[in-house]
Amino acid sequence: MENKKVVRVLLKAISYVLVAALACVITLVLYTPVSSFLPTVYPTGTGEATDEVEATTQKLRQLLNLIDQCFIGQADMQVLGDAAANAIVAATGDQWSAYISEDALAAHVENQNNTYVGIGITILADSSDEGFLIQQVEPNGSAKAAGILPGDILIEAEGQPFAGKTTDFAASIIRGEKGTEVTVKVRRGDQILSFTMTRMTIHTQVAFGKMLEDNIGYIQIANFNQGSADQTIAVIEQLRQQGAEGLILDVRFNPGGYKYELVKLLDYLLPSGDLFRSVDYTGQERVDRSDEGCLPIPMCVLVNNYSYSAAEFFAAALSEYNWATVIGEPTVGKSYFQMTLDLQDGSAVALSTGKYFTPKGVSLADEGGLQPDVIIDLDDETEAFVYANLLDPADDPHIQAAIAALSN
Repeated sequence: MENKKVVRVLLKAISYVLVAALACVITLVLYTPVSSFLPTVYPTGTGEATDEVEATTQKLRQLLNLIDQCFIGQADMQVLGDAAANAIVAATGDQWSAYISEDALAAHVENQNNTYVGIGITILADSSDEGFLIQQVEPNGSAKAAGILPGDILIEAEGQPFAGKTTDFAASIIRGEKGTEVTVKVRRGDQILSFTMTRMTIHTQVAFGKMLEDNIGYIQIANFNQGSADQTIAVIEQLRQQGAEGLILDVRFNPGGYKYELVKLLDYLLPSGDLFRSVDYTGQERVDRSDEGCLPIPMCVLVNNYSYSAAEFFAAALSEYNWATVIGEPTVGKSYFQMTLDLQDGSAVALSTGKYFTPKGVSLADEGGLQPDVIIDLDDETEAFVYANLLDPADDPHIQAAIAALSN
């Protein structure tokens, strides 16, 4: 390990890290942007209602009227509306569909675009309950310029202590209007340090690369949201210029994202042929294809049970073309795609409106997820270090298996 202080902090927080990892993945998957999946007929929800919909609407209207007129206590209709909408979507039984409140929609859009206004840090819950472990500092953010380091514990912002608070609460304090200032305090060892920074537009870096032994290039792809394909291709080209003769593509903990970003990256890597199949709620089928250009060098893809959606279909396509060896743990098997549909009050619903399939027409949901060519299960401690980007490649069983496969 390179940073022993960071490791000691993380060792105390392993269970919190894994919980945070799961929570992060679920949030992103539920809100996976899929505007490129839109069918020819755009649903608006304003057409003629069926008898069943009308009956249910009347029931809900009557219930709200009774609460408004007869309830002895105080009821906030906005809160009731959000709760009802959330419950209705949840009652479909589809784990991938979700109601997005008006307050949460802005963060949802920022996530889609891989941009936000803030200082450029990623935080995790810390077991000390004093605040939040700073996992990552964006290279072009104001936090980096101010001197904040990964491993610092974020304990306060704008005079608001973070002990016992949620990461959402911390984000609501730190984020704000572009150009305004925010003051935060961090613990670094025995020191309490204060930093005042200007909020700025942060373009999240989602592709990270480095050279490993035997002229092998390693690329971590954090998501498939806006701009991810161009970032990943740029990193691959940089590694090739440095002499990379084989690639390890890491989509562990990758929650998916835009289909067109997935297709663009697969088109760069794979030869001519089918890349992706989808069928929407109207029955319309679409097949995305690759051109003849490709990258014919040995590859491995790393996956785990937090690889969702586009991440697992990325690995599946490379596997079906015999273009890469897949190493790691079985993936989730998410084969529904969602459309983010606006509601009239400024909220929205991410609703499952179709299914997608591998180039050969396989539904990963039916298969129980993608089964790697080489299955290696990680213990919770190792998985926590992988998630926090604190595991040296020499200590990562998945990376070492990939190096062995490429070297042979």
